[in-house]
Amino acid sequence: MTWSISMIRALGIPPSAQVLDVGCGTGSNLRLLVELGFADVTGLDRSPDAIRWCREKQLPPVECGDLCALPFPENHFDLVLATDVLEHVDEPDAAVAELRRVLRTGGTLIVTVPAFESLWGLQDELSHHKRRYHRDELVVQLRDAGFSVARSFHFNFLLFVPIWLARRLMRWLRIEVASENEINTRWLNALLARIFAFDVWAAPRLRPRFGVSILAVARCPDAA
Repeated sequence: MTWSISMIRALGIPPSAQVLDVGCGTGSNLRLLVELGFADVTGLDRSPDAIRWCREKQLPPVECGDLCALPFPENHFDLVLATDVLEHVDEPDAAVAELRRVLRTGGTLIVTVPAFESLWGLQDELSHHKRRYHRDELVVQLRDAGFSVARSFHFNFLLFVPIWLARRLMRWLRIEVASENEINTRWLNALLARIFAFDVWAAPRLRPRFGVSILAVARCPDAA
């Protein structure tokens, strides 16, 4: 969520706005939204364990539900976050239509998805991903659902080539690990954190043609 702090602030959404975090997991987005001053925040997740963890952390309430059949009324939220969730569903068009349904006119959707099928690797399989996206594909999907796409760009672009090469080598050399995290170290984590911090600052400014992930900001336009 580092990428989104300045972006959400720049949207100028008032603290009284109703906010939904779809696929909230263990609550990192929920915590950040509270820290940003939003008073009416709701999470949604399919996992009872995730819901229990959020409750134990005393985070905002989390509903149990399916992204393709959101348990909320129409025109209900001012801001919806769907970060790294669309790649998990079997029917992404239905999921995006549901996101459009629950947003108010003038509301804002922030979406992130993994980019480029050529980057497919072990972590995609462990995370039960169904797909990785091209930016144009995501934009078309959002527009077809009735959204107006304000901006879209790749991020995590500085690590695109290293990750692409690493995943190719693992496949070619048949390196078997339980998770890609097993080949990580403390010093490498520290280095990657610095690289990523610069990356998320630079990506919206440079708008690179490639990256490990894609971010889109979309709005529900007036009916007219």
